[in-house]
Amino acid sequence: MSSTTEPATRVGAGILLTRILGLVRVRVFAHYFGSGQEADAFNAALKIPNIIRNLVGEGTLSASFIPVYAGMLERDEREAARALAQTVASLLVLLASAGALLGYVLAPVITDVVAPGFATTTRALTVTLVRIMFPMAGVMILSGWCLGVLNTHRRFFLSYAAPTLWNIAQIATMVALGSWVAGWRGATLVIALGWGALAGSVLQVAVQLPSAVALAGALRWSIHTRTQGIQRVVRAWIPVVIGAGVWQISSLVDTQLGSLAGAGAVAFLAYAQMIAVLPVSLFGVSVAAAALPELSRDAAGASAGATRERLADGIRRVSFFIIPSAFVLAAHGSYVVSALLQTGSFYSDQTVVVTGVLAAYSIGLPAQGSVRLLTSGHYALGDTRTPLRVAGLTVALAAALAVLFMQSLGVAGIALGSAVAAYLNMSLNYGYLVRRTGPILGSKERMAIAATIAASVLATAAATLVGRTVPAEEIWLGTAVTLGAFGIVYFAAAALLGHPDARRLVSRAGRSSA
Repeated sequence: MSSTTEPATRVGAGILLTRILGLVRVRVFAHYFGSGQEADAFNAALKIPNIIRNLVGEGTLSASFIPVYAGMLERDEREAARALAQTVASLLVLLASAGALLGYVLAPVITDVVAPGFATTTRALTVTLVRIMFPMAGVMILSGWCLGVLNTHRRFFLSYAAPTLWNIAQIATMVALGSWVAGWRGATLVIALGWGALAGSVLQVAVQLPSAVALAGALRWSIHTRTQGIQRVVRAWIPVVIGAGVWQISSLVDTQLGSLAGAGAVAFLAYAQMIAVLPVSLFGVSVAAAALPELSRDAAGASAGATRERLADGIRRVSFFIIPSAFVLAAHGSYVVSALLQTGSFYSDQTVVVTGVLAAYSIGLPAQGSVRLLTSGHYALGDTRTPLRVAGLTVALAAALAVLFMQSLGVAGIALGSAVAAYLNMSLNYGYLVRRTGPILGSKERMAIAATIAASVLATAAATLVGRTVPAEEIWLGTAVTLGAFGIVYFAAAALLGHPDARRLVSRAGRSSA
């Protein structure tokens, strides 16, 4: 069984670069817009293009396209693989073009669906931003095709680093116009930011396309339904899209409830999500993305043992990083939020609200990170329906809990509903996968996860004690000292408790310092 550690590292490196620039973008955004109506409008307008991108491209396309495409390459059917890649790309261009046109025409309706609680001025601004940014969804769909091709050929870094250009374009727009051009504030600046986001999406695709075309072959227009493998891709893709649609409904419900929870609530949710998604993207997505092509090859070779071993290894590694991340954000999120966002138009009272929302989201991070890998296991085995059924149940529970919790917790209750429901998603996906593959987690993996939890508890206690020695007004010093103490204690305790990943990292650190 080939290892996915190195590919996952490359994916993680690309995601880390993207997320660092993403955090810079959010900090600059918070500086200029805080939690005002422009922040609400922009985040709501961005919701639908993101939903379309997730429905038609990236994850859904990878789940249906990569297993078929990788199987052809594994069987050395290279001409058939090229024809399949060309047909998929052609179909995506058609979908992207139609979607961009519909988005422009239906912008007022889309705004009313996404944010029914917006005031008149905020609604009008959101409609304008939807019309500007909706074509971005179509461009991002083509980015999903590039990702599928590059990942199958084990070129992992570029696709996950390319979104840095999307972040850079927005940062440049805000800094250039907000700082250098007098009077560019408020609605004028946020509209310019919408155009910057659209330009950034074009750059994101442009940097990937040459490499993807070189691997998949010159692009030719082809929408032949008899192309070998295309029917398998479409049959697998439809339930994946529906499943992703179910999850996007959950995201949409969060925004709808946020628009009803008062001014700034949509922005608060977006800020907290941006921070909470970082560990899931770095560790959950990286491991799952690297594992999917290899799991598909394992399935093509009918190797159930290799599939179980790869899944167990992935779950252990995901848990090793995401569980402590959840402890950090739940217990010390105020340091993270204040250090990242408290600037310009973002004040300390807003930090308190976002910290509470972030703590609620962090509860569900271990489950959300593991689900990415578990669904990859289902997709590699050709089962796209089980994740769909599970997603439906999970989303229904998340919505019900969000409505219940927000009555007493406000906007943080929306996040808590999603977090609690994530564990149902993880449990059901794991249980159904075990039925197909046999037991996945052995005693070694269970002991490693137990060591992860114990080390996280010890690190949280140590970081809390150390953090109390730093004055509250010293935000950056408090963040560095607290998170530094957590990291040192966590890795040391995990290594002492025998966690294989901790010992490997300590061993590498020892060799590099020698």
